[in-house]
Amino acid sequence: MSQNGAGIDLDKSLGYLLKEASSALRAAMEEVLRPLGMTVTHYSCLELLAQRPGLSNSELARGAFVTRQSMNVLLQTLERDGYVTRPAEAPVGKALPARLTPRGRRSLEKASAAVRSVEVRMLAGMTDAEQSDAFRILRSMIHSLRDGDGGA
Repeated sequence: MSQNGAGIDLDKSLGYLLKEASSALRAAMEEVLRPLGMTVTHYSCLELLAQRPGLSNSELARGAFVTRQSMNVLLQTLERDGYVTRPAEAPVGKALPARLTPRGRRSLEKASAAVRSVEVRMLAGMTDAEQSDAFRILRSMIHSLRDGDGGA
């Protein structure tokens, strides 16, 4: 924060508060996933593959908010450990679409329950209406930032 007063007041910065909430959520998720031998990125990858089988490395990286290189290392580990499978050769182009194995699905079931418990804890102090409002507001913020329409 600058000393001339032109900086952002962190106590009144919605962006800073969102980042703090994101950090707290990630820490809570890591805490419940660690005993399962998983990280948030590991969990995110499995969840994405369960919902969208056959995603490429690049698509998984974007969905898990990591670099393609990081996702490639993770996919190699997940494949080696029997959580995902990928074809030896790309069916089309260069992408090797990944799919969950039965072991990956079982692991994901446990992880999803753990992550759901964190979300329940996070929302515990909110009414159903407040939760709906929070979802609507956050989606609106994302839309405004991605589309650059300023919420119009």
